[in-house]
Amino acid sequence: MRRTKAEALATRSGILDAAERLFAARGVSRTSLHDIAAAAGVTRGAVYWHFAGKADLFEAMLDRVTLPLETLEGDPKAASLAPLDAVRARFMAGLTATAHDARTRRVFDIALHKAEYTGELRTLRSRRRRARSAWLSAMEGALRRAQRAGQIGQPTRARHTALALLALVEGLIAHWVLEPRAFDLVAMGTQALDAYLRGLSPQEDRTLPSRAARRSAPMSRRVSAARRR
Repeated sequence: MRRTKAEALATRSGILDAAERLFAARGVSRTSLHDIAAAAGVTRGAVYWHFAGKADLFEAMLDRVTLPLETLEGDPKAASLAPLDAVRARFMAGLTATAHDARTRRVFDIALHKAEYTGELRTLRSRRRRARSAWLSAMEGALRRAQRAGQIGQPTRARHTALALLALVEGLIAHWVLEPRAFDLVAMGTQALDAYLRGLSPQEDRTLPSRAARRSAPMSRRVSAARRR
């Protein structure tokens, strides 16, 4: 009997759900398509009907979520912020999404800690490099706008600053997904990010986050600051 489009999509989603669970539990290299088919309750042929192979399935799993540093991409709200505030908002959105969305956290953990980009997954290494390069270029442009707007004081290479910010936030996320109870990702990320951005601001105006950025900060943080006063 011919399946409907809705049934086909449900089967595809079930396969991806099963793959995500198994990749998280066993790692990508130790999970076969046969394992995934069995966990999804379908035949291996059904898996191949939807996906060309494990690399294609893995890429589809990544596409189901917005990974942390893709958050706020193209968000019209960012256009209304000062350039450095937009940079901060983008990183904070990524940290918050990771901390509060279980699927985002799980997929990021798989991509970072449980996948070897060799063998059948080697083509995904090139994809990751291209995506990172595009992201760094976009962030470099934002930092140059911040320099022109006077939000960055000392001379600095925007590319190097973008790379350092990426390393800072990705490093926090990478450590946190290994042991989420070790620290509060959003609170720690806020502290580290604001300290770094304050170091970029002009000497006479090292008061980041700005008023706009403070409005986007967690309410608990703003309340604590008010109590200290």
